[in-house]
Amino acid sequence: MEIESCSWHKDGLYFLSHLFGGIMISCALLRFFTKNLPKMPHLLRGSNSKKPAKKKVRVYIDGCFDLMHYGHANALRQAKALGDELVVGVASDEEIILYKGPPVLSMQERLTLVNGLKWVDEVIPDVPYVITEDFMNVLFNEYKIDYIVHGDDPCILSDGTDAYGLAKKAGRYKQIKRTEGVSSTDIVGRILSSADYVKKGKVSASSSQPTVSDEFETAKFNKSLPNSGHISHFLPTSRRISQFSSHKAPGPNSRVVYIDGAFDLFHAGHVKILKKAKQLGDFLLVGLYADQTVSWLRGDRFPLMNLLERSLSVLACQYVDDIIIGAPFAVTKDMISTFNISLVVRGSISEDNNPLLWDGAASDPYDVPKGMGIFRNLESPEVITTSSIAERIIANHEIYLKRNAKKEKSEKQYYAEKKYVAA
Repeated sequence: MEIESCSWHKDGLYFLSHLFGGIMISCALLRFFTKNLPKMPHLLRGSNSKKPAKKKVRVYIDGCFDLMHYGHANALRQAKALGDELVVGVASDEEIILYKGPPVLSMQERLTLVNGLKWVDEVIPDVPYVITEDFMNVLFNEYKIDYIVHGDDPCILSDGTDAYGLAKKAGRYKQIKRTEGVSSTDIVGRILSSADYVKKGKVSASSSQPTVSDEFETAKFNKSLPNSGHISHFLPTSRRISQFSSHKAPGPNSRVVYIDGAFDLFHAGHVKILKKAKQLGDFLLVGLYADQTVSWLRGDRFPLMNLLERSLSVLACQYVDDIIIGAPFAVTKDMISTFNISLVVRGSISEDNNPLLWDGAASDPYDVPKGMGIFRNLESPEVITTSSIAERIIANHEIYLKRNAKKEKSEKQYYAEKKYVAA
């Protein structure tokens, strides 16, 4: 029994040693052959491997951007939707004078407005009014522009050529839909129609507080004027407001800053005060006064832009998170609770001309936040006002009347010949 048992153990060890050797030889052969096989990255790489970065599409749009309005903002919004990065060219003062006449706003004011829009990634100042072949090559080679964008309204030069003909020929042109119901020409017309009112009773940034007698004369004068000195042709839709909205909501612990006003004829001063207000918290809520409130504060000829037009201009600003359309003149405790407002601010430059406010007959609209210790006055970074911009146009009214007459003729032709363009 012992001999048989020992023989069995010897046979088992012999078998195991051969089995182990066979396994080692198989592994060596497998390693040799797989080493010489061509690599197959799609099989060998893990599922979490990085894909090559996709090239960003850069689109370019230019303009004067004088008297910035929601039509300009909507053009930039549409242009941004055609790519990943939006580069905006702002025409120089010299070029605008050469082709259109003197601009109302300075280059710096126009740059502030364009930079303040939420869809803009990069701005090129002092671009030529007409895209030459040399400048087009600069855009393509230096700024890596993929497409040049313009609205569906034709841009014909004095010699009858298309200002964007070269871009079209190069196959690098894209078209967007023009925003109906507003133009810089239209806004200049509104201001000129209000010229008599501004001359009779105005408050400029540099003037002292108006006296009751001055405002009484203004009020008397206003009674002789029709309440609709200008007509807006803007047709607002809920979709357009949604397109401009940031679709943001403050978190439960967000510091909500509230600022209110007319924000009429949106300008560089508005952009800078909104930026300053946003820096004081996490979420900026802007209250826009109803048209009736603005008229009560400034006179029957104001606002120049109606409530929904003003709402879009403010929503387009990158520093604004949300707005209250038709905000009450007085900030109430219920309003502070409803929107979880942490701080109420107001700029130092104001155009509230109602004599009741100056005489103390009307209560302070900020009594409640002041009593709660959550009110702060902000020093306005600019002295620009709606009235001061209107004064620039009125001072050169003959030039702007001639320019408007020419532009109105071309705009009538556009509307007569226009066709539907998909957004």
